[in-house]
This record gives sequence, structure tokens and C-alpha cells, in this order.
Amino acid sequence: MMIDKDFLIKEISKLQSRQGRVLLGIDGRCASGKTTLAAQLKKELHCNVIPMDHFFLRPEQRTEERFREPGGNVDYERFLQEVLTPLQKGERFSYRPFDCHQMDFADAVQVETGEIPITLVEGSYSCHPKLWGAYDIRLFMTTDKQTQMKRIREREGESQAIVFEQRWIPLEEQYFSFYAIKDKCEYCMQT
Repeated sequence: MMIDKDFLIKEISKLQSRQGRVLLGIDGRCASGKTTLAAQLKKELHCNVIPMDHFFLRPEQRTEERFREPGGNVDYERFLQEVLTPLQKGERFSYRPFDCHQMDFADAVQVETGEIPITLVEGSYSCHPKLWGAYDIRLFMTTDKQTQMKRIREREGESQAIVFEQRWIPLEEQYFSFYAIKDKCEYCMQT
């Protein structure tokens, strides 16, 4: 179902009033607006936001075998252990983002769940089948190819845009197609 931000906020609020805690997965194409939407929702709903970009593969995980696996471009094992398990228990937790530019872990991020009942996980691969069942709501964000590449060029520069076009976008598309992520998500948003 195609929706807009206002509809999504209403759905999250209704669910939160019924069950207390809400966990939302925002998956979709790179440069489709996932991070921007999450930042807007954080302001309006006062929720936690956890970027899947913090869980890209470490150097020793970046094997050809792992990259051949649809959705294997994310460390879903570490995400399950360090984020989803404590989050589902309602526990306060921390995790260390993996910084792809430094190829090392950054300082730990503290996540408070006690007084913040809504958590958004945003980023490509956030609705991976290994993580799927944890979410109360799943949203797929998309944009057309021309807009996508324009945004990537503006954000990353021309040389990195080529890397995205030749490497990262095909890996995302393989994952979306293999698992039918867009079709399985309850909601879709076009930007």
C-alpha cells in the first residue's frame, strides 16, 4: 500500500497506543529518503533511530561468498545480537557502529528504550528475512533511477556514484528481488 508520512505517523501512533512498544523497519533503495524520513519521524515522534549503515560488513566478513548471498552485505548476525535481542526485551543497550570510511568501529552508541517506546531501524537490508519477524511495521522506500543517481552524486561525489552504480546498487537490487522485499512490506513510499 502506497502511503505518505502523515499516514505512517498515524499508524505508528495507533499501534503504540495499543501495544506500548513499536519497532519499525524502513528498508528500500539507496538515496530513496530513508534517512531523511527517519530524521523527520524522530523529531515528530521522539523515537530512537538505528541506522543499518552501522552494521555493514567488517573487512574479514567481506568475502565473495558473503557478497553472493542476497542481503549478505549487512552484518545481520551482530545486529540481532547487539540490537534486536535487547530491544525486544525492552533493555537499555549500546552498540559500536562500523565506520566503512575508517574500516573500524566508532564509539559506542547508547540506546534508551525504557522511556522511548518507538524505535525505527532505517537502511537497506533492515527488513532482511533474519530480522523480519521483529518488526511491527515494515516500510519500503523507493525512487526512480534518475533521482537516485542524482542524489548519490550530490551526496557521494562522482567517483563514488560509479561505485554505487556498479557494485552497491546491484547488490541491493539482488536482495530486493530475491526476497521480494517491496511486495512483502505492509507499506511503500515513493519519493
